[in-house]
Amino acid sequence: MAGAAGPGSGPGAAGGDGDDSLYPIAVLIDELRNEDVQLRLNSIKKLSTIALALGVERTRTELLPFLTDTIYDEDEVLLALAEQLGNFTGLVGGPDFAHCLLPPLESLATVEETVVRDKAVESLRQISQEHTPVALEAHFVPLVKRLASGDWFTSRTSACGLFSVCYPRASNAVKAEIRQHFRSLCSDDTPMVRRAAASKLGEFAKVLELDSVKTEIVPLFTNLASDEQDSVRLLAVEACVSIAQLLSQEDLEALVMPTLRQAAEDKSWRVRYMVADKFSELQKAVGPKIALSDLIPAFQSLLRDCEAEVRAAAAHKVRELCENLPAEGRETVIMNQILPYIKELVSDTNQHVKSALASVIMGLSTVLGKENTIEHLLPLFLAQLKDECPEVRLNIISNLDCVNEVIGIRQLSQSLLPAIVELAEDAKWRVRLAIIEYMPLLAGQLGVEFFDEKLNSLCMAWLVDHVYAIREAATNNLMKLVQKFGTEWAQNTIVPKVLVMANDPNYLHRMTTLFCINALSEACGKEITTKQMLPIVLKMAGDQVANVRFNVAKSLQKIGPILDTNALQGEVKPVLQKLGQDEDMDVKYFAQEAISVVAQRLRKLDFPVKDSEEPSIPGVDKNLFLRPRGPGEDTGKAQRDGAAPVASEEAVEAAQLRGTNTAKGPACQLHINTRDTLAQLEIAEAMHFPQSRE
Repeated sequence: MAGAAGPGSGPGAAGGDGDDSLYPIAVLIDELRNEDVQLRLNSIKKLSTIALALGVERTRTELLPFLTDTIYDEDEVLLALAEQLGNFTGLVGGPDFAHCLLPPLESLATVEETVVRDKAVESLRQISQEHTPVALEAHFVPLVKRLASGDWFTSRTSACGLFSVCYPRASNAVKAEIRQHFRSLCSDDTPMVRRAAASKLGEFAKVLELDSVKTEIVPLFTNLASDEQDSVRLLAVEACVSIAQLLSQEDLEALVMPTLRQAAEDKSWRVRYMVADKFSELQKAVGPKIALSDLIPAFQSLLRDCEAEVRAAAAHKVRELCENLPAEGRETVIMNQILPYIKELVSDTNQHVKSALASVIMGLSTVLGKENTIEHLLPLFLAQLKDECPEVRLNIISNLDCVNEVIGIRQLSQSLLPAIVELAEDAKWRVRLAIIEYMPLLAGQLGVEFFDEKLNSLCMAWLVDHVYAIREAATNNLMKLVQKFGTEWAQNTIVPKVLVMANDPNYLHRMTTLFCINALSEACGKEITTKQMLPIVLKMAGDQVANVRFNVAKSLQKIGPILDTNALQGEVKPVLQKLGQDEDMDVKYFAQEAISVVAQRLRKLDFPVKDSEEPSIPGVDKNLFLRPRGPGEDTGKAQRDGAAPVASEEAVEAAQLRGTNTAKGPACQLHINTRDTLAQLEIAEAMHFPQSRE
């Protein structure tokens, strides 16, 4: 499209500038009429390119009228158009001509699809900021009025989102008209329009004068909060937060609180749910005095609501409510007015309610202090640790750090252990996975002695779990534990148990041994890795299962940088060379990868590499890439020149037969000697850049 727009290109280029200048718009029209939706969508996404080619004047006089007249398409295309037009001000000549963008966006704001209307409104809001106050009243405000008085509900819903952006810069007379239109929409016959008005009520209230808020917005709020549709009433609750922030305490008590109390007891559970969900914001908006006198009783009723969804939403807000209470008298309010209701929720019949409470109840310990936590909260924690629902137990364990700061973990340890054991053996693997992730935190809080006595066996049992994700997480868990407790603990406690698994009849468990060694080697250091772990890895190189053998090669590559040079030269290299001749292609491949890494390590250490220890390659000097070449030495170029095309053809054929999808694993990769670098480059060129070869 960009090329089509360039000078001297396209049909008619030779016929004069007039013909050429018509070409971009002709292409656009062509693509917009194409049956393929994707082509039409691509054309819309290139509107800015077309506009640049046409220039600002022709964009205003030709492109925008064309778009306005032809708005009838798939929703996906219209959505892209609405988004593009929001950034079009510079392409039509700047803010002075921003009003030219209003007609197509006005049409888009009336379509049936909600996401298109919302995007059009978003673009209109953006463009409104670029209007001067005069242009705003001359062009933008009339658009809002037309939408607000449209016959179809879609235009009226779109208008609701535009009042707040044009009101602040309008004159007093126009402001009165805008408020009148908004009042009309709040009492519209169509519930969808009233919903849209209710959702924008708080936003509109913020830009109004305080007197108008009291005299006009508050009555609208009261009416919407008592609407026959619960979907309107619950949106009015959301607007209450914004309105409450604007009023004084006296006005709040007189004008808003009766409606809010009514909403907290609404017959629809969805409205009560919204009150519970917005409770912390409402609490901050109304201030501490009204919160204590009005909101605490409302919160109590929400905690005892007949609908589990409402109780769960209220339970989620318990900690925030307590933290937002004024410091003076907070403890008394919590102990007398909140805690009795919390105790009831601990034994609630619904697991979602108990789970929601368990996720926040531990945070109350920092609010209530040590004595109250031990006397009142600790029994609740212990009861939840024994709950039949695993999510409840998990939420308690995941927040133990809050209690640990206040009373220490020992108070919980006797009840904590059975809960951890049950979670560790839960039938759902995701529950087991979650408790593994918290194990390092628990270990740090419980201490090494308690951990060794009670939890060490659990961590080892996870290594042989039937789910791979659990075994992998357990391996990472061991590494974190070693970092926390130190290498001496690892050498005496963990490493021996891991190495015993190398003789397990199940090859998956033997592979887990290798994964553990990979993870532990860095944390344990050179000495433990060389003396204790390396012999086991080398012994496993003779395993009868190919998967184990190629993981041995990967492990040797992983721990190679940690080992000393004697071990690399005397023990690792011979084993890798043997694996490099393995009958299994994957074992051979990973062995050659590891040999390459080990050779680089030895070269960096200036350690001499013996000729006899290199695997021989027919026709190639085996030390060719391992020793420095002398001045003028022939590097075998002629030999490679002859061999490379053959190697390339064979490699391409092999790649075609085997497939090049690397997601299938190592078996799909080319298994060539990694030292023959130039041959590799030839193969890569043949495989990935066939167009460049003649």
